[in-house]
Amino acid sequence: MTTKLLQDAMRRVEAWPEAAQVELAELALEIDAGFSGEDYRATPEERAEIERGLKDAGEGRFATDEQVRAAFDKFRRA
Repeated sequence: MTTKLLQDAMRRVEAWPEAAQVELAELALEIDAGFSGEDYRATPEERAEIERGLKDAGEGRFATDEQVRAAFDKFRRA
């Protein structure tokens, strides 16, 4: 990517709503962490979702194959 392309993108981002700017900044920091060799550290929200998913899995809460097919079919038609 050229510096000009990045500068153009950043100028546009300045007009975004604050929440979208924060989301982009968080994504950029995740990408940067991958280059620096740092271990990824999940946010408290991500850890809560991971715990919820593990609990659901432990309780056998999975979508059936038919439910998954129906969901994909729904999105394919959209």
